Amino acid sequence: MQPLRHFLLAVQFFSRIPVTGRLAAWVGWSPELQRASAAHLPGVGWLVGLWAALLLGAFLWLLPTTSWTPLLAALLSTAGTLWLTGGFHEDGLADVADGLGGWVPPVRALEIMKDSRMGAYGVMTLVMALLTKLALIALLLSAMQPFWGAAPVLVLLCCTHVLSRFAPLVLMHNLPHVGLATSSKTLHVAGQQLGWNGLLTAALWCLPALALLAWLGSYTLVLALLAAMGITTWLLQRWFWRRLGGMTGDCLGACQQLNELALLLAAAIHLRQLL
Repeated sequence: MQPLRHFLLAVQFFSRIPVTGRLAAWVGWSPELQRASAAHLPGVGWLVGLWAALLLGAFLWLLPTTSWTPLLAALLSTAGTLWLTGGFHEDGLADVADGLGGWVPPVRALEIMKDSRMGAYGVMTLVMALLTKLALIALLLSAMQPFWGAAPVLVLLCCTHVLSRFAPLVLMHNLPHVGLATSSKTLHVAGQQLGWNGLLTAALWCLPALALLAWLGSYTLVLALLAAMGITTWLLQRWFWRRLGGMTGDCLGACQQLNELALLLAAAIHLRQLL
């Protein structure tokens, strides 16, 4: 039952899904449990992805069919995921953009990343990331619906939430945590490097998503998505190492968000080969 406790603790930490009362008491908490729960981040991605796909499909069905429908449905679905996660990863992306947008020493960058105020780099990056996400989902819907309907996009959207949450765990495995210990909110999660067992647990959560995409689309789609995620994660790892000497919780959120965009973009580029 220990893996279930780890998973529920991950749900409690990475989303707004309530884990309270007797269930929370049974799950418990300790720094060790919290660190072990990080390996189940892709499992939380299944819940967020299913919620996103459900909302997207519901609004596509409820709204009148016009050229604006895919974009509006994508917007409402994305708003729903922001509510479910509390914008947890988006906040990390904005903080990283503020901290690393200008060329400042690592200690100063870490201080900027912990500042609750959002600067110009953070605003611009967050706005562009959200607009890009909406545009890519709408593009995929507009291109695929006339041929195969919306179902493949719903599956793809769900799976991108799962797979993109594996990438931050690669950073946790490869890079040390360099956040400010006195103010870090993720020290209990990312304060120690993730071991191979944790990475394997996360990979097991991702296998059904890869199998589903291979069955629904093709093995070339899966390879394209894995390549996009691998390149994006490698570039971010290299950047964080050079600029900070490691990673922080904000870096993990940024990694998830940028990998989500990379996966959607790779799917859109791959779709061009099919049409």
